[in-house]
Amino acid sequence: MAQHSAHQAVRALDDVDQALVHALQIAPRAGWNEIGAVLGLDAVTVARRWYRLTEAGAAWISCSPSPALASAGQGLLAFVEVDCVNGSLLTVAQALARLPHVTAVEHVSGDRDLLLTVMAPDLAALTHWMTHGIGAMPGVVASRTHLASTVYTEGSRWRLRALDRMQIARLADTETARTGAPVFPLTDLDHALIAALSMNGRATYRALADACGASSDTVRRRLGRLFAAGMLQTRCEVARPLSQWPVTVIQWGRAAAGELERVSRGVTGAREVRLCAGITGRNNVLIIAWVKSLTDVQRFEVRLAQRVPGLEITDRAVALWPLKLSGHLLDEQGYRIGGVPLDVRTAGASTRA
Repeated sequence: MAQHSAHQAVRALDDVDQALVHALQIAPRAGWNEIGAVLGLDAVTVARRWYRLTEAGAAWISCSPSPALASAGQGLLAFVEVDCVNGSLLTVAQALARLPHVTAVEHVSGDRDLLLTVMAPDLAALTHWMTHGIGAMPGVVASRTHLASTVYTEGSRWRLRALDRMQIARLADTETARTGAPVFPLTDLDHALIAALSMNGRATYRALADACGASSDTVRRRLGRLFAAGMLQTRCEVARPLSQWPVTVIQWGRAAAGELERVSRGVTGAREVRLCAGITGRNNVLIIAWVKSLTDVQRFEVRLAQRVPGLEITDRAVALWPLKLSGHLLDEQGYRIGGVPLDVRTAGASTRA
């Protein structure tokens, strides 16, 4: 198929590609003139480069509600382990990946078949979906839910590290500054903007206005307010085989209650870590990291133990196939092949998943 032939055209990121991806990880919505000026290239060249990467499914930009919303009582994040009937795993995984409130679906090794990342408006909506949705889904044997109490770091902060400090500083200056304004209730327009941006974080104000039925000026003002309040997080992703960190490892761990904050902050300082969250349950820390190889999985755990001695890793898994990441659907190699617009409200909206 065309998608797969395009993937073959991007087997590695050269220095310019890596610099471009790193630049967009820092400033996902910066103009091509601004990006080009920092990279020492003209705007047409960087735009053409980005188009090539996105067409191949090698890189993409998404957007999602930030942890600040959950902290303010507007929504919650949960990690759900799912066990499937033999022979039904792919069917179940694909059905779950089609749901707008399931932001990530991973087929993993170890004591569970699937690991989901789920958004919900509140506990009642999550409970409704767990009982009437996934609980009634054919092919599902059992599920276990872990609520995120605090997200210490997440994927939007992960970087390729291809730029120097001066370039990083110049790009950081182009982003909308967070003003410390309080989180405010999301409107229907806000939800529509999140859905559109989740599929293309670089969508223009005109394109967003057309998609959401609002004027460009209204969209510009609303997005400015959302970003200034830190309510949205935009991220530039790269296909795993092109990242030089192609293996995803998931770790569950425990830390003493009084040490959880310190331990988690220590974990976030490790370069490989993409997510560190405090969770409820027997384990109170969840870590997701990208490492260089399967042999590096154990080495990473050793390095983490040395870095954070107060953390006890109790279980671990490797992602065999991340089918969905931040709303984007991936093939077995990790390239983007489509997407499902995010909508946290759907968690409790239906009686079947």
